[in-house]
Amino acid sequence: MQAADLPNNETQRLTALHALNVLDTPADTAFDRITELACELFDVPIALVSLVDKERQWFKAHSGLEAYETNRDISFCAHAVAANRPLVIEDTKNDPRFADNPLVLEQPHIRFYAGHPLCPSDDQLPVGTLC
Repeated sequence: MQAADLPNNETQRLTALHALNVLDTPADTAFDRITELACELFDVPIALVSLVDKERQWFKAHSGLEAYETNRDISFCAHAVAANRPLVIEDTKNDPRFADNPLVLEQPHIRFYAGHPLCPSDDQLPVGTLC
């Protein structure tokens, strides 16, 4: 398993994330609907709005997964955030970065991943993903 590299601008990225004041807030039906639609449109069992904090990724919304967060070091989304571009992994078991990831080997047994970075505005750094 390979944890995502920290972006060179990690301090600024975390500042942008924390300025949103959204971490650890209650569920929001608008965000919930986004993940429900993603599951329906892409015919996938899990969809998340994931925010990548310093030590964890926290799910503002989640469909098909009961967890509310995971450690950042096992986060697929952290890779998309670090690269600031979409990330698609056709088969996680064939990707050396993820083949031995606990999220692949254990519940929820992720085999496919697609995530797109979320930026608060066009000129800001990614704070998370829709995945």
